[in-house]
Amino acid sequence: MRSTPSATARPGRSSLTRSLTGLTLLGALAPLASAQTAPATPAAPAPVQAAPARATVSAVTNRSVSALAVEVSGVAKGRIVSCPAALKLSVNAVCVYSQTAAGTLRPLVKGKLGARAPGDWKTSGKSSVLLAGPVGGAADSFVLLSPMSDKETLVVVDAVKVAAPAAKVAVPAGIVRGQPYVLGSDLTGVVKVASLGGGKYRLSTDDGLLTVTVGQKAALAAGGAVELPLAPVTDGKNLIFPLAGLRALGCTVTPAGSNLTVACGADSVGLRPIVF
Repeated sequence: MRSTPSATARPGRSSLTRSLTGLTLLGALAPLASAQTAPATPAAPAPVQAAPARATVSAVTNRSVSALAVEVSGVAKGRIVSCPAALKLSVNAVCVYSQTAAGTLRPLVKGKLGARAPGDWKTSGKSSVLLAGPVGGAADSFVLLSPMSDKETLVVVDAVKVAAPAAKVAVPAGIVRGQPYVLGSDLTGVVKVASLGGGKYRLSTDDGLLTVTVGQKAALAAGGAVELPLAPVTDGKNLIFPLAGLRALGCTVTPAGSNLTVACGADSVGLRPIVF
């Protein structure tokens, strides 16, 4: 996006620096949805350097931000300046110096964007923020107006940052939280685990045999029916067996630092139990 040099006088560096002190971008965006955040504003912004009159747009420029900035700068009748580093904006941000009061610009920008900015301006201190996006879609950009004087405004256009959703750990149905479990595959070498279908599994060692059913404590050992301390479960692929249930196979469990040693007859294996 190219900017058209304004006929108005260029702002002095000291004027911009003094006027930008105390910008409250984060405060203005705080009332918005938690998934949408804008950069925080440090207490002492660095001086603003005027960009060349014919600024070229980087290849990484966000198309939505670039298109919005064209419209907003047309309304503001200003020129592009370098964005203050203290605002910690994205590389896509466009900053425009305008010799129009913020109070005058707010209705003009809102009217220009129309249905693309259905919400109201959010204000904090003297700064105000307006979210914008495609009609009927989620907001993907914002416009910040920060008064520099009674007749000067720094206009910022940038992309809305969306927080990534926190990863959720799937807990198989039937799991008792806080209790240790092992995967059937963890027992390779000491216990043979075979799926019999229908949620049934056969666990066997050189000295023991145990048939279990997912979701049931009742099991069948070589000597008859037994009851496990916890029911086995599955995640759809693996048998997840309660560690304490291995005693029904005649196995012993010995702590070994952060791991455990499971011994079944003459065979043993070291493993780390799973605790949901």
